Amino acid sequence: MKRIYLPLTIFLIASAAVVLTSCKSNAKAADVIDEAIAVKVSPVTTTQYAPVLKYSGSMASTAEARLSFKIGGIISKIYVKEGDHITKGQLLATLDLTEINAQVQQAAQGVEKVQRDVTRVKNLYNDTVATLEQVQNANTQLSVAEESLRIARFNQQYAQIRATENGTILKKLMNEGELANPGTPVFQFNGTAGNDWVIRFGVSDKDWAVLKKGEKASVEIDAYPNKTFTGIITEIAQGADVSSGTYEIEVKVLPGTARFAAGLFSTVKLQPTGEQTVTLVPVEALTEATDKTGYVYTVNADGKTVTKNKVTIAFLENNKAAIWSGLDSAHEVITEGVGYLTDRSFVKVIK
Repeated sequence: MKRIYLPLTIFLIASAAVVLTSCKSNAKAADVIDEAIAVKVSPVTTTQYAPVLKYSGSMASTAEARLSFKIGGIISKIYVKEGDHITKGQLLATLDLTEINAQVQQAAQGVEKVQRDVTRVKNLYNDTVATLEQVQNANTQLSVAEESLRIARFNQQYAQIRATENGTILKKLMNEGELANPGTPVFQFNGTAGNDWVIRFGVSDKDWAVLKKGEKASVEIDAYPNKTFTGIITEIAQGADVSSGTYEIEVKVLPGTARFAAGLFSTVKLQPTGEQTVTLVPVEALTEATDKTGYVYTVNADGKTVTKNKVTIAFLENNKAAIWSGLDSAHEVITEGVGYLTDRSFVKVIK
């Protein structure tokens, strides 16, 4: 009879399968090692940094104003043109006074009529024909009529535009014969009596948070290429501009002996007193970088795989990149071989 040893056959087959599986795993591991990308790493450092903020804007005077008529009417005469230097109290423009003078005359005649009514009612009251209430009502009507006359005369006075101080007409916005509505600007006026020259510009929310009133600034003006002026932050907006989303900053510029004019293009450099902590890495570590963001690779604890970290760039200086955030726990970053990496790459670190 033929004997069959089944358990021994099964054992031999299983052993062969284990040997084959082990050989495949070793071969795959060898392939991974062979495919690993050679990289070099560099240490990161942290430092305290006060950023230099650079913005631009146009020179303006704190006495700049838009002059207008208080009441509406037809512009009768304009006495100045753009660029004219004017003195305080100088007549700049007038309205046609035909309608306004008529209103004053009408109010004056109304006062005269009520005065006669008051006199008549008082006489009747003395003759016990009129009552005390009628006398009081007549006096009230007289007060109302006198106030109406005062309003008409006030409007007549402001049917003209006069200079509020010494200055320059920057722009003439309307012409003779046009209908000027109440409060519609006719002139853009820049007062030059003092030296209150300022530059206004919008900053981002991050820059707004570190700026403080009273901090100094350096100002460069294209009209004076070889000179730097001193500025002081005088105003910081407490709300964002609806259209731009920025926060307006006002810097007062000290002219010294220089002559300023509205509209001069200026560059302002600000250095906040408050310092912030930034992480410094070699600039070679950055990849896919834009103006504010980029990516930096770090080696994981196993020494073979990598992590792709999105970082926020504060600034670039020489061969260093300052990072606001994204590398809080990193001690080393990959600096060589970065261009060949993805977040699934295997690496071998070369010392």
